[in-house]
Amino acid sequence: MAFRKVYSQVSQSLSNEVLGSVGKECKVGCCLLLHPFTNDSIISVSGGDADLNKAWRRKRLVFDGDRREGGHQRDEPQASKHIVQQRVAAKSFAMPPKKGKKDAVVDDKYMRAARFGRVKNDLKMGFVGLPNVGKSTLTNLMSGAFHAEAANYPFCTIDPNMVKAIVPDQKFKYLASTWKPPSVVPAVLTIVDIAGLIKGASEGAGLGNAFLSHIAAVDGIFHLVRAFDSDDIIHVDDSVDPIRDLETIQSELCLKDKETLAKVVEKEKDRIRKEKQISRSSDPPLGETFQSAYDKCCKLIESNTPVQTYEDFSQGEVEIIRDFGLITTKPQIYVVNMSKKNFLRKGNKWLAKISEWVNSHGGGQIIPMSCEWEQEYMDLREDKEAQKAFVEQCEEEVKAMGLTGPGFAVKSVVPRLIRAGRTALCLQSFYTAGPKEVRAWTIMKGTMAPQAAGVIHTDFERGFIKAEVANFDDFKALHKGDASMAKVKEAGKYRQEGKNYVMQEGDIVVFMHNTTASKKK
Repeated sequence: MAFRKVYSQVSQSLSNEVLGSVGKECKVGCCLLLHPFTNDSIISVSGGDADLNKAWRRKRLVFDGDRREGGHQRDEPQASKHIVQQRVAAKSFAMPPKKGKKDAVVDDKYMRAARFGRVKNDLKMGFVGLPNVGKSTLTNLMSGAFHAEAANYPFCTIDPNMVKAIVPDQKFKYLASTWKPPSVVPAVLTIVDIAGLIKGASEGAGLGNAFLSHIAAVDGIFHLVRAFDSDDIIHVDDSVDPIRDLETIQSELCLKDKETLAKVVEKEKDRIRKEKQISRSSDPPLGETFQSAYDKCCKLIESNTPVQTYEDFSQGEVEIIRDFGLITTKPQIYVVNMSKKNFLRKGNKWLAKISEWVNSHGGGQIIPMSCEWEQEYMDLREDKEAQKAFVEQCEEEVKAMGLTGPGFAVKSVVPRLIRAGRTALCLQSFYTAGPKEVRAWTIMKGTMAPQAAGVIHTDFERGFIKAEVANFDDFKALHKGDASMAKVKEAGKYRQEGKNYVMQEGDIVVFMHNTTASKKK
């Protein structure tokens, strides 16, 4: 897990308590680290002699009860109880500008959903569902090209198809149209089309474990269900029932997680035996945090509820659960594939029931759409006039139904799906713009400036000096058509930020660095 460094030195009195916990009296440097998702604090120690550092690593002292660095702590030392009382107001050191209350609530929800995942910039969303619900078709639509075979029979997709979907971004388009460079590189979202699942997959039915291993390899899930009738497209269960299909998929994922949970307790006991050098026949007690995390996961899995929907895990429990390798810790977005007619009238007999089912299983985002309508719209992409006429015809059909207002606007849902997947994975963009290239770079929310520079080139992170940053809205309001930052600088809106700066969505950045030869190992 990556941690963000907030400030370098903690009071000497706190250091003395840390030193007391390992029975050593010497000076040591302490630094406070802020967890990227929870803003909770942990302490790490540097400096001192080798014996102290060995003792520290062996103790794995915990701050705030269950935060730690350098491995999982189950048997917490008594000395940590003194430190628990000294909570530090770390949020007062937060670097990003304040957001509106509504934005903060939405961001917090998605950050919680991704807290079990990897901290990387190349995360993937995968389509999961029964056979013949539209996964391959929608994968093709989102990528803008026919990368995955879309056919009308079960298991037409066997190996997962991976495509790149261009992220719809008006800010990026504006920068590209302003500079008009020869090279334009947008941000992309990686999407994986995974083979259809059937009942019994957790026990090997259909593609069985191969299917489940493909799900384990992605970082988030588009859970696609079919809510349209068609005599031309067969259903694996011979009838359309989205609730039954949701139960089938969710049950198989939970059954696989139940199988995984059955192994983690013995694995943890083996770790404790090895660490404490005790015999294999002994039955060591589990740590309190581990036991709590395990019990909560079992309860959720037994109720057929995804683990990631539970909001009351402590950070210590999150760290432990992340190592369990559960499929249901991945953020999920529910996508409902309707007929063209139902899509236009924004109604379907199943939508209310689907919403009720999702809410009773931990909640989640639901996006209704129609592959039928999207395919017709995509087929006209080479003829913009014909595409516009198609949309106008659909709008007339909507009016003929007596449906008016912004809620009945006719437009593609594909851009919304791409943005939703990106948000679920806690990804955002920053831009580099100049006469040679305009490019959108993908980073995780909470990334610091040096690490963002490292996305461009590792040397930029190693030799980071500062970041020259302009907010996109400031640039748009001030540049007056010039492909230059001159007007932004004149207005005092061009900032210099150091290594503790937290990157914001839409930053336009120039990184200053001084790269020297790498140190010889």
